[in-house]
Amino acid sequence: MLIAGIDIGSNAARLYFSNVFEHEGEIIVEKASLVRIPVRLGEDVFNDGYISKSKIDNLVKTLSAYKLLIEVYEPVVYKAVATAAMREAINNKEVVSYVFEKTGIEIEIIDGIKEANMVCAVHNFANIEKERVMMFVDVGGGSTEISLNQGERIIDSASFRIGTIRMLKDKVEQKEWDRLKQWLKPYRKNPTPIICIGSGGNINKIAKLYGDRNDSYIPYETLVFSNQHLSSFNLEERIEDLGLRPDRADVIIPAARIYINVLKWSNIDKIYVPKIGLSDGIVYNLYKEFKSKNVVPAKNERGTIQSWLEDLE
Repeated sequence: MLIAGIDIGSNAARLYFSNVFEHEGEIIVEKASLVRIPVRLGEDVFNDGYISKSKIDNLVKTLSAYKLLIEVYEPVVYKAVATAAMREAINNKEVVSYVFEKTGIEIEIIDGIKEANMVCAVHNFANIEKERVMMFVDVGGGSTEISLNQGERIIDSASFRIGTIRMLKDKVEQKEWDRLKQWLKPYRKNPTPIICIGSGGNINKIAKLYGDRNDSYIPYETLVFSNQHLSSFNLEERIEDLGLRPDRADVIIPAARIYINVLKWSNIDKIYVPKIGLSDGIVYNLYKEFKSKNVVPAKNERGTIQSWLEDLE
């Protein structure tokens, strides 16, 4: 079935359409279409603490366009969530209310732990033994979420105020880096090697530029090289010579540094990049909720999708 998720991050707002189905007892999430607009709410929030009128207007325009696409694609159900920038903005309630008034899209602001757990929910990876401990690392514009799982069991999860936009604005405090390092310390000597799994657009782009096409793993040394190589170009050169989008060319270097520190401080020698993100987690969890209800919303019945979502809460 077709399910859609809207991920409103600190850097961009994404509309993700996915075909979700089950195969041999596993829930499979396959991308059908993805639209991404760099609204960059974090530029306001991490500097001033609130979302400006111009950013709100851009967000409304973006979500209005997404609503039209949703009406055309007709997914069975959809949901919109917002992360670090929105949850830290002092005017977030007003923004959510205004967006709903203008677009009809209700935004759920989720905390860092829920964000981490939503990302790691999508765990049907080929060639990885289910009993292995997996560390999911999702780097966003405003925060980094990490979750440790073994099969369906969540061992631990945490959210850190370390993100790419926040780093560009020099708003990451040293104590937050120290907290990340201390949180990872117990896992340096895990009895069995931990598999680190990276998610998000930046690690996907690094894998495309520097990874092996036949291997979804990126060695630590390759990650370090990618950071050094990218840093040898200025912003304009990263756009013109490397072909990066302007809204990717500036954040990819701080993202690489975050992943490097996570691997170094947890003593892990490589990172697995399955090309997943929060959007996958949104549709995965929606499918599970949908299945537990065991009911198919009627597409032509007014308010069915919204009322169904309310019943889940």
